[in-house]
Amino acid sequence: MVYKRFSIGVTLRILGIIVSLFIGLWMYFRQGLWLAPAILGILALAQVLELIYYVNSVNHKLARFLDSIRYADFSSSFTSDSKMGESFKEVNMSFNEVMEVFKQTRAEKEEQMLFLQVIIQHINTGIISFNAEGKIGVINNAAKHLLQIPQFRDISDLAKLSKELLEKVLEMKPGQRISKKVNSSLHLIIQSTSLKMGGQSWTLLSLQNINAELQSNELEAWQNLTKVLRHEIMNSITPISSLVDSLRTILDEDSYVQQEGFLIKRDGFQDMQEGLDTIANRSKGLVSFVNAYRDYTNIPTPKKVLMPVSQLFENVLNLMKEDLKNAEVKIETAIKPEDLQIHCDPDLITMILINLVKNASESMQSQADRVIGLTAISQGDLGMSIQVEDSGPGIVPEALERIFVPFYSTKKTGSGIGLAISRQIMNLHRGSLQVTSIPNERTVFTLTFR
Repeated sequence: MVYKRFSIGVTLRILGIIVSLFIGLWMYFRQGLWLAPAILGILALAQVLELIYYVNSVNHKLARFLDSIRYADFSSSFTSDSKMGESFKEVNMSFNEVMEVFKQTRAEKEEQMLFLQVIIQHINTGIISFNAEGKIGVINNAAKHLLQIPQFRDISDLAKLSKELLEKVLEMKPGQRISKKVNSSLHLIIQSTSLKMGGQSWTLLSLQNINAELQSNELEAWQNLTKVLRHEIMNSITPISSLVDSLRTILDEDSYVQQEGFLIKRDGFQDMQEGLDTIANRSKGLVSFVNAYRDYTNIPTPKKVLMPVSQLFENVLNLMKEDLKNAEVKIETAIKPEDLQIHCDPDLITMILINLVKNASESMQSQADRVIGLTAISQGDLGMSIQVEDSGPGIVPEALERIFVPFYSTKKTGSGIGLAISRQIMNLHRGSLQVTSIPNERTVFTLTFR
């Protein structure tokens, strides 16, 4: 409608100019008049100027409207010009409505930005952003409190706290997570994310101090270890102490002094033999426990090599060939893809698999169908996994996590150290060892390599 009115206005003004010029020329050439044509010429010139003003008024409004958008200046308003008539009233209203929408959108955006800034400043996780030149963009109060770096304006200022920390941060890739102990009170977990904003590339870091949690977990671990040590040592020392008292009583009651020495009754002698055998057995058990603890705390650093999974499985099957044959257990292997390779310490991973296969075999002793599944699956960028599956009686939910606790065992025999060592080996490989079990259906141990 506005465009139609504008077109009519321009058309009428052009027609007015043409008519004025035509009449003036006709009067000058046909009638020989010169005053009237001169007046009409002046009138035509005035109409031309008015047409220019009419058109330029619209251009000026559009230019001012676009400039307001470009410079985000939404304080402008558009009013109707009396000289323009009512035809542009709708245009002005539309301009004003659009400006109001922009103004409201900008206000909402500013409110959201303020809300995000308040959140960032009040969360306990440290947040730092910096651009390709290292200039700090955002740093919240938690990050300032953690790092305690005065006038922290450039990421290179991290060197004031730790040069190694700065090097690690600069080497981080998007999505990477690192752990760095800076000092006795600051152990940081840092995660990196990249983003683009305002035509620039930014790196966003989140920082958390896990020192308190580590100390708490360490204290809890020591307390648990102390309980285990106390339990095992007391189980051995208490009967030994009791037997020593009993043997002293036997010597006092069943022995007699003779000229050449001591004489002891047959029953007393047998009791002493049994007591000494018991002491010897308990002492051996205590030594075995100490050796198991030593094995758990002295796992060597993995020496990783790249090897085919098929070769790893073949090594396990060859080493357990006789045991599996005697137990009448069958192993079914599957590798997807068949040429799958693994970056690991072959000796340590073989030890884990042997332990898991042995446990699975022992769990199915009372079953007629004894089959263990040994499967390796590639997970693309997420790494790969190896699964050991059996259809034995399974593990009750209460014991699923406790089976990885050192010296805890669901079997009558064994030290309860095998699964704890296996999980620690996987941790040293930057992987994990997990278990899922449905009692009397299936149990699956999964080794995950990343």
